[in-house]
Amino acid sequence: MNSKAEAAADKLKGTAKEATGRVTGDDELVAEGKADQAKGKLKNAAENVKDAVSDVRDAGTK
Repeated sequence: MNSKAEAAADKLKGTAKEATGRVTGDDELVAEGKADQAKGKLKNAAENVKDAVSDVRDAGTK
């Protein structure tokens, strides 16, 4: 699985955990869900930076 897909999966998993935690009143699960979402957002941001660096590098070789 590529990193962007992993990031999306983490965000989705986090959203599901947070929602389940809210419905069941499980504050720990809500916190886990928020942490998973943050992890996914961080992975996505890192991939965006890698893409931007690659684009700049590619533009410099033309």
